[in-house]
Amino acid sequence: MVDNYQLVFTMDPIYIEYSQPDKPLIPQKLLRPSQQLCAVRTREMANGKRVEILRLCGFLLGAISRLSAIPEKREKREKRELFSILKPSLKEKRELSFTGSWKNIFVYRGKLVSCVRKKMASPLSAWPWENLGIFKYVLCGPLAAKFVYSWMYEDSLKDLWCLHILLICGLRGLIHQLWSTYSNMLFLTRNRRIMQQGVDFKQIDREWDWDNFIILQALSASMGCLIFPSLANLPLWNPKGFIALQLLHMTISEPLYYWAHRLFHESYLFTHYHSLHHSSPVLHPFTAGHATFLEHLILSIVIGIPIIGSILMGYGSTSMVYGYVLAFDFLRCLGHCNVEVVPHEIFNKLPFLRYFLYTPTYHSLHHSEQGTNFCLFMPLFDAIGKTLNSNSWQLHKKITSDSWKNSKVPDFVFLAHVVDVTSAMHQPFVWRSFASMPFSTRIFLVPGWPVTFIIMLIMWARSKTFLVTFYNLRGRLHQTWAVPRFGFQYFLPFATEGINNHIEEGILRADRIGVKVISLAALNKNEALNGGGTLFVNKHPDLKVRVVHGNTLTAAVILNEIPEDVKEVFLTGATSKLGRAIALYLCRRRVYVLMLTSSTERFQNIQKEAPLDCQNYLVQVTKYQAAQNCKTWIVGKWITPRQQSWAPSGTHFHQFVVPPILAFRRDCTYGDLAAMRLPDDVEGLGCCEVSNLLINYLLILIINLSEFWWMLGQYTMERGVVHACHAGGIVHSLEGWTHHEVGAIDVDKIDVVWEAALKHGLRPVSTMNNRHSSR
Repeated sequence: MVDNYQLVFTMDPIYIEYSQPDKPLIPQKLLRPSQQLCAVRTREMANGKRVEILRLCGFLLGAISRLSAIPEKREKREKRELFSILKPSLKEKRELSFTGSWKNIFVYRGKLVSCVRKKMASPLSAWPWENLGIFKYVLCGPLAAKFVYSWMYEDSLKDLWCLHILLICGLRGLIHQLWSTYSNMLFLTRNRRIMQQGVDFKQIDREWDWDNFIILQALSASMGCLIFPSLANLPLWNPKGFIALQLLHMTISEPLYYWAHRLFHESYLFTHYHSLHHSSPVLHPFTAGHATFLEHLILSIVIGIPIIGSILMGYGSTSMVYGYVLAFDFLRCLGHCNVEVVPHEIFNKLPFLRYFLYTPTYHSLHHSEQGTNFCLFMPLFDAIGKTLNSNSWQLHKKITSDSWKNSKVPDFVFLAHVVDVTSAMHQPFVWRSFASMPFSTRIFLVPGWPVTFIIMLIMWARSKTFLVTFYNLRGRLHQTWAVPRFGFQYFLPFATEGINNHIEEGILRADRIGVKVISLAALNKNEALNGGGTLFVNKHPDLKVRVVHGNTLTAAVILNEIPEDVKEVFLTGATSKLGRAIALYLCRRRVYVLMLTSSTERFQNIQKEAPLDCQNYLVQVTKYQAAQNCKTWIVGKWITPRQQSWAPSGTHFHQFVVPPILAFRRDCTYGDLAAMRLPDDVEGLGCCEVSNLLINYLLILIINLSEFWWMLGQYTMERGVVHACHAGGIVHSLEGWTHHEVGAIDVDKIDVVWEAALKHGLRPVSTMNNRHSSR
């Protein structure tokens, strides 16, 4: 295997063939977050080998010795095979030139075929401020400073144009955010989605700086106003300006963009520039802004021509500038939203209109087939240029008229609930980028609290279970539905019946549409609420959908975190559902379990369930002092820092308590909540799961407010990590088990579920667990 890897900056797509799919071609430690693959497609070749097709934009990593070249005949044969693989997206064979030189593919002892094309970044492909991160917004600071200075120290607001530029920037960002919110509201858009795949973390990271073009055009407008002061002194309204603007847009901007766009699909320009925009596998409003610096310079000219032209004609106005720029962004987001919102009936009544307004379906065909539908907003120019896709109108009609047929029945559903006001904003339809990162309390969320609180009241008064997110795993559709209730409501006695009705409604709906497994989240399976799901199974004995609480895998995760040489543990929450299972399992392993409980009756009932020769390993204790010599604590009930002080130095706190306990002791270690990482082949996952940090008044009384806020950031779900109960439902689905998993945990099945989880590629998050599972 070639080990001398190095980073090479290039824009050329690279084709790599290898026969060791279980080993990564490029060591991940060499990759920075910004160096993500733009597109990866793996196919099986006729000769049995796998080909990884990597279209890289802006970088390439690879091994770098020239080894034996592929024979000429084999090269031609595999090139033909490769074309047959790419045929849906490549209209002509000449487009294979995008790959660069095919002869740069090398073989190393039959194990690795790699090629490296050393080439520097193309001019104007990178953004000048790409290394500034969030500080790029400081570039707009002089505009704000100039306006504030004019407002405070000068008699007249002669620099009002600075404020207008800043306002337009803010409104443009708002338009993109509103379109993002709408397209991610799956409970509204799921039946009208064009591409059914989900937006994954890689695409979100690539599109993170989608708003670079707003900064670019703000700086361009500032330069224009400084060089030509007359541009800053426009009247508020002039109706003639809108007419001139429309004429200039139709006669200059539209054809200019059309031909520039076609030019960017030629071999060199596509490879070095435009392929970045096409690297997003699923269209999203933010994809509209995801392009190279050169492309947005040209787009700025396209936008600027009608505005400057109208002003030079003497018809310019402030309202015209606002209206055109915002309408331009609105239509760009429309084309990239991946949701068909234009009804086909409009085109039936006004057929000519289809040539003057494109649709999301129309533009999605350009991204899927690339050789057609190049227009900006008006398909008329595709018709003139003979690049109009013949399926555009039929596909548009099919999606809008048969929208109810477009939704696929999920194989698995995780029935979650809202945690609290803050975490309610950690959703893709609120902030996509924020939801893609592990949850943490941020100051910018504070202004959203009043709105979220009002929405909570509306949901309480009138709402039903709704779809939140989805992803695909091995051809199976997995969805997350949410019960419209917040965490604190589960502890209100008068709200119990309504919550159970919502959960029951969700289960019956899943059963009606053909879902195979539905898993209940933390509070939805509360023992006091519905007996861990038993209530619904007993009430509806003919359910086809399998109801799963997932606690068996939760118990397995906790138990497999405990080292094998441990002989004694201290268990709080000992008589709970999980506590009972943990105690019974450990006593079978001949581990002494100090069960903290004041109820002798409940303790004895659990003790009787253990084998006769193991019952002595269960010991009832009533005080924390009893564990002052025990270094393994399993916490199932929240404990205060004072109660933790009884643990000896070096204690490890395993926990299944919600919320997680404070890491108060520096001389002790604290385990994670039970969670598992999804398999690597999960697709379309772009949202981090929120941990059950339940805000309630009791917690605030126990600890002071500053400690409470600090605690909120202590445990969050990383990317690709889900609660163990969620993972338990996935295992149930993948295994095809036909039994319900409700009520008490079957101790005999703990090891069975654990082995099944590992078999399907799920991995525990805890570092201790990882050591055990790797043995």
